[in-house]
Amino acid sequence: QVQLVESGGGLVQAGGSLRLSCTASGLTFSRNAMGWFRQAAGKERDFVAVISWSGVSTAYSDSVKGRFTISRDNAKNTVYLQMNGLKPEDTAVYYCAARRAGTVAKDVTNYDNWGQGTQVTVSS
Repeated sequence: QVQLVESGGGLVQAGGSLRLSCTASGLTFSRNAMGWFRQAAGKERDFVAVISWSGVSTAYSDSVKGRFTISRDNAKNTVYLQMNGLKPEDTAVYYCAARRAGTVAKDVTNYDNWGQGTQVTVSS
């Protein structure tokens, strides 16, 4: 049974930083691309960042490029999202997702497994 467990969310002031973690089990983590998505209240789930199975390739949404950094540690079955310069519009539930294909992708339909999400709230 595949499990993705996110952690690290919370309340932070604008301009602050958070680091999200997602630890996976029940899959061959090192073969999966891993993505982060977010969903604000009343809105669709949107792509944030993705990292390929090897960590060589990454991609970001325009809204977070230059502020967020995705990374992974295959020895720990964990993917991270370092979020700096947070803005109130970054407030959302953040989801970790796994993609068996291993290559980067930005569409929610390209992902096979999802975590339960962690809330990030940025106050102004």
